Amino acid sequence: MTLPRHDLDGYDLIGDVHGCGASLAVLLEKLGYRLQAGVYRHPRRRVIFLGDLIDRGPRIRLALSIAWNMVEAGQADIVMGNHEYNALAYCRRSPPGWSGEWLREHSPRHNRIINETLAQFREHPQEWDAYLDWFMAMPLCLERDGLRVVHACWDSELIAAYREQCPDGRMSEAFFYDSARPGTFAFRVMDRLTRGPHLPLPSGLKIHSGDGFTRSSFRAHFWARDPQTYGDVVFQPDNLPGGIENQPLRAEERRRLPYYGPDEPPLFIGHYWCEGIPALPAPNIACLDYSAVKYGRLVAYRWDGERRLDANRFVWVEVSRDEPARSRPDDIELA
Repeated sequence: MTLPRHDLDGYDLIGDVHGCGASLAVLLEKLGYRLQAGVYRHPRRRVIFLGDLIDRGPRIRLALSIAWNMVEAGQADIVMGNHEYNALAYCRRSPPGWSGEWLREHSPRHNRIINETLAQFREHPQEWDAYLDWFMAMPLCLERDGLRVVHACWDSELIAAYREQCPDGRMSEAFFYDSARPGTFAFRVMDRLTRGPHLPLPSGLKIHSGDGFTRSSFRAHFWARDPQTYGDVVFQPDNLPGGIENQPLRAEERRRLPYYGPDEPPLFIGHYWCEGIPALPAPNIACLDYSAVKYGRLVAYRWDGERRLDANRFVWVEVSRDEPARSRPDDIELA
């Protein structure tokens, strides 16, 4: 039974799970949700997942099952993360006449990112296909009762134009395929909303990230009113190379960054691999990705309608290195 929105006390927004399914169950219990007939339920609250349920972690099937059951039962909503989008593109063949066999190239880098997900579903192909269908139905953004939710970046101009094509926030098949073509409007929307702003590093510089990847760009935020340097906008755990934090932003780079001002509604994002104790990057913005799958924290924010967010409303669980591996039988029954 779906709780009518006028009967809700508030929403519990949950950041990037990345396959930490057992930790998700613990967090929901800590938030007061109880498992009833295979669904985590709360008498007065509702969850919103910020995407990136899959990849990397030990209990991906469990994480998906918990979230799927809650959404299907009307106990939760969800927005798409870049990892759900990447899985769709990885598993879809290119239309005739396109270059490459798959919408997302099966390169060593891409194989490494999705490998753990595919391994955990190797004996459950029909279940995986059902989840891929679910990913296609996820909206890219939500506005609900005075709050906004997107995986990586709220770009008001792009979102307004996107909603003219997809009013409910869910992409069409045509939009999805178009999003795989760099330079298209659909690509810009998907890149900005699910991956966020990123700026190229000066020629020759690379970031050797803590997750083992080498990158030639860095993740930037979008709430600095008048940023002047790279250090004013960098938003990632990896330090910039070569001491370039004080390098001035070029006018072109500043134009590439959207701006989310302090008078906008409360906004909840994930995606950025924050570390340490959860804190607010801006009075009306909360990032809920605290590197759970890197043995960080799986974080929620308990929102009760406030316009100015409060760091005391963060709730989290520490993700232990002892979280059961995928080879062990599930000890949380959802059926």
